[in-house]
Amino acid sequence: MFARLLVLLGALLVVGDATAQEAAKPAPTKVMIVGTFHLDNPGRDVFNVQVDDVLAKKRQAELADIAKGLARFEPTQVMVEWPQATTDEQYASYRTGKLAPSRNEVVQLGFRLAALRDLERVNGIDVGGEFPFDAVKEYASTHGMQPRLDAALAGAGKEVKNLSERVASGSLGSVLRYMNTPERALENHGFYVDMLRYGEGDTQPGARLVSAWYARNLSICARLLQSLPEGGRAVVFFGEGHAYLLRQCIVEAPGVELVEPNDYLPK
Repeated sequence: MFARLLVLLGALLVVGDATAQEAAKPAPTKVMIVGTFHLDNPGRDVFNVQVDDVLAKKRQAELADIAKGLARFEPTQVMVEWPQATTDEQYASYRTGKLAPSRNEVVQLGFRLAALRDLERVNGIDVGGEFPFDAVKEYASTHGMQPRLDAALAGAGKEVKNLSERVASGSLGSVLRYMNTPERALENHGFYVDMLRYGEGDTQPGARLVSAWYARNLSICARLLQSLPEGGRAVVFFGEGHAYLLRQCIVEAPGVELVEPNDYLPK
């Protein structure tokens, strides 16, 4: 009987130790990349999505629904496409009600979600970079590749028009759901990979362009990972053109799990 008690006690100790070890493990670190478009019509890109006034009552209700949906993920951090100094200054004003009305997606999406989660800080993880596209255009014009480049740009313009029509006819949440599928991220990224065709021998303007794009996105992801504590849960708002490389970085990062935004975005 005594021997049996010893065996039982030993088994209980093993189970207890395993349970304690399991309980001691931190929650998994999770990151959600939400590809966005400009809500304030800044006109900074070659092609720009046309958006009606997001400060209007209807759009404000849609943005509130987006924030509520993403809040179900219970993020401990929100990260945005602004430098940290600008983000700190603007978010502080936002929290105290002193920020002038802004249609910018950082404010309308990032700050809104962070405030809903009562976060004291928003992480600005953007970093500048080169985009030497003129060299690609020059190469195309002098090497018989202008029709190919024109077709690629026309395709990009057509898709921006498609997004503008979706914005006009649907909710902002439905547009974000359309934009944030893995398939679309890959399709958009194909534009950059296709730039590798522009060049030959030691003249590689396409490769330099793609290298610069990758370098910028790696620097952004470095700031993301450096700002993310073990067990953290981050929602990252960035222009959709960055989505594929940021998603890839998270998938490849040890100890970090990618979360799909469409599991939380409203329909």
